[in-house]
Amino acid sequence: MKSTGIVRRVDEMGRIILPAELRERYHIRRGDSLEIMFDDASVILRKYQPFCIFCDGDDGLVRFRGRSVCRRCISEVQLLS
Repeated sequence: MKSTGIVRRVDEMGRIILPAELRERYHIRRGDSLEIMFDDASVILRKYQPFCIFCDGDDGLVRFRGRSVCRRCISEVQLLS
């Protein structure tokens, strides 16, 4: 991981502000969803873009038990049963 050298405080409601420079660089716009992950002592923010857990496709996604699955993979799984 690369450090940006930018430090921000967490406010009383638990929020931080991402500087405009970072939002522009990573194409994060108002209303975008960010995925929050943890790795040891690090907090990782990633722009959330759902994809199929089987083929990594993003066409015709359906949520199933908290995961995204595309319709093509659903059809393939149905053929197996």
